[in-house]
Amino acid sequence: MLLLLVSWLAACGTTSKVNYRNGRYYSARDMARMKATARSRGAAPATTKSKVKTSTAAGKSKTVARRPTGKALPANVPAQLAAVIETARSYQGTPYKYGGTSRLGMDCSGLLHESFAAINLNIPRSSNEQAVWGEPIKPQDLRPGDLVFFGASPGSSTITHVGMVTEASPESVQFIHSSSSLGVIENALETDYYLSRFIKAVRPRL
Repeated sequence: MLLLLVSWLAACGTTSKVNYRNGRYYSARDMARMKATARSRGAAPATTKSKVKTSTAAGKSKTVARRPTGKALPANVPAQLAAVIETARSYQGTPYKYGGTSRLGMDCSGLLHESFAAINLNIPRSSNEQAVWGEPIKPQDLRPGDLVFFGASPGSSTITHVGMVTEASPESVQFIHSSSSLGVIENALETDYYLSRFIKAVRPRL
């Protein structure tokens, strides 16, 4: 009996230690509720969206969500390219739409066309034309602002997709693009899916 009592006290001591906060004891349910509240408060800034107005084909205005941009760019990224990348990132969450060039929907080449328009640069509209709009570069030389091109299937040499590098380090290369399934999003180039479909990269002419 003494052994059972000692065991019970030890268990109670462990439980009370876990559930003791701010000078009082809380039940497991209270602790779970407090943790959930803390998590929601901490996550709120990352999911906050601002609203922007855009025009529809009928000339009416429509308010759509604008997601926050990604990480701060390195200081050595030229101001013009930084503006292009930040513009592209401002479209994150925009759904995919073939031929689209607005926040209501856009395709991969449309995303780049609109992003470069932020610095008053009118680049070619299609991914095939964009693929020759600049100097070819090696994958190991990629840096923010470079354009990366892909095929529809592994090993394909026919360009069907384009994205723009947003981050480049020896460990990872991130690029932004308008995915046909997920819309405007950033992904890692080194994933098997994209690496197997990678065709070429170019450095745009500014």
